[in-house]
Amino acid sequence: MPRRSLILGAAALIAAGAVASTASAGLIGGSSVGGDPSTYGTIGIAMEGPLTGAQASNGQDMLRGVQLAVKQYNAKGGFNGRMVEIVKIDDKANPALAKAAAAKAIKAKVVAVVGPYNSSVGLVNLPVYTKAKIVPVQMTSTDDTTGYGVTVQPKNSQISPVESGYILNVLKPAKVAMITTDSAYTTGMSARLKAALEPKGVLVTNVVVQENQADYTAAVQQALTNNPTAVYLSTYFPEGAKIASALKATGNPAKCFAGLANQDPGFITAAGLPASQNCVFSGVPEPTQFPTAKGYVAAYKKAFPGKTPGTWGTFTYDSANILFASWKKADPFKYGQVLAQLKKTKGFNGATGAITINSQGNRPNVPVSILRVDAAGDFDVVYTDRTNK
Repeated sequence: MPRRSLILGAAALIAAGAVASTASAGLIGGSSVGGDPSTYGTIGIAMEGPLTGAQASNGQDMLRGVQLAVKQYNAKGGFNGRMVEIVKIDDKANPALAKAAAAKAIKAKVVAVVGPYNSSVGLVNLPVYTKAKIVPVQMTSTDDTTGYGVTVQPKNSQISPVESGYILNVLKPAKVAMITTDSAYTTGMSARLKAALEPKGVLVTNVVVQENQADYTAAVQQALTNNPTAVYLSTYFPEGAKIASALKATGNPAKCFAGLANQDPGFITAAGLPASQNCVFSGVPEPTQFPTAKGYVAAYKKAFPGKTPGTWGTFTYDSANILFASWKKADPFKYGQVLAQLKKTKGFNGATGAITINSQGNRPNVPVSILRVDAAGDFDVVYTDRTNK
């Protein structure tokens, strides 16, 4: 597409109040015409996540969060009158697609990426993004991705103390069985929990399973062999929902504890309300439970009729907004300047609360809690441990 047509098309979208986005990575930043992207009429940022596949409900909510932030930013004039457009990159939560996902962003000559979401994906392509001088405002939780851009969401080392604190102080188990899918984030969380519980005299067993299995009944039966007080699901929500259903079906009194990557409305839909209410979850408050997210929730519902804001779109909304805030003092096309400004973020008024980013690129004060599902099918905060703050 000629650059002039692209600019006119973007202007038409903004004039109509539509969300700025694109269906093709090759159009953003003028990559189809080559040259220096700093001379183009628009500025491209990527949003990478599982837009299709088993985790699509997460990915689509993440995309909507970025779309809303871009819409609002462009409505205020963008960057010195230059509109921002989005490259939508679908990695399907599959690390085998990680490099190809980054290659799309590089080809499109974007200046930044919000995402990826899955740690296994980020371990592969975050180094690719940073080498290409594309600023990641990433969504991975494994501590092994610290140093690759910045993040506003919790890291493993911040989530684990809240989980172990609840298990030790509230559940007080003699035995804990873990069911762990084989991914970077989930195996890391299981290892941290085991390291926290065993010195306290808790017997911990672990059943490792593969993702995308139709049924996990055999894994549940194996986990229950030692009559544990609690069964910890170190999984993403598609697998966690199946395991929670299988656990509920056994009638065993063991408490289900689902790790943070299970916090998604899709878990409740797939597992059903009784099985979901048999679990507690590590997670973050729902968007409606953040006092600072009222404006975001209202704007989201107006922009996306019929859609309910989910957990991770709130974080991608904040991710995009701290990126745009950094552009007030940094040239969007200067990787080092933008990254430096992002790491100077202090007390930014985000939908998820005040946001500060430290020199490592992480958010020190993250809103991690323990949640339960109520009768209406919503996640409610039931326990907050501040020992990791």
